[in-house]
Amino acid sequence: EVQLQASGGGLAQAGGSLTLSCVASGFRFDDYVIGWFRQAPGKEREGVFAIDNKDSSTYYADSVKGRFAITSDSAKKTVYLRMNSLKREDTAVYYCAGGRYVAGPLRAFEYDYWGQGTLVTVSS
Repeated sequence: EVQLQASGGGLAQAGGSLTLSCVASGFRFDDYVIGWFRQAPGKEREGVFAIDNKDSSTYYADSVKGRFAITSDSAKKTVYLRMNSLKREDTAVYYCAGGRYVAGPLRAFEYDYWGQGTLVTVSS
């Protein structure tokens, strides 16, 4: 059974940090792209950061450039999203997703499997 378990969300102050984790199981982790997406109330889901485990290439949205970072631990089958310098506009439900053949790593429709989401709330 394929599973993606996202965790680590919570309440943070503006300027603070959080680290999200995505634990994968049921598929060949090293062959997949793992992406982080977020959806704020009333807005469309947007791609935030992604890593291709085949070659460690990373992809990110301009809105998080220089503030967020992504890492992957193959032994633990876990991808981490480190979020620094948080802003109120980072408030959203964050989802991780896995895709085998992903041409556009920040495009949600490219992904095969999705986790349940974890809520990040940034207060001023």
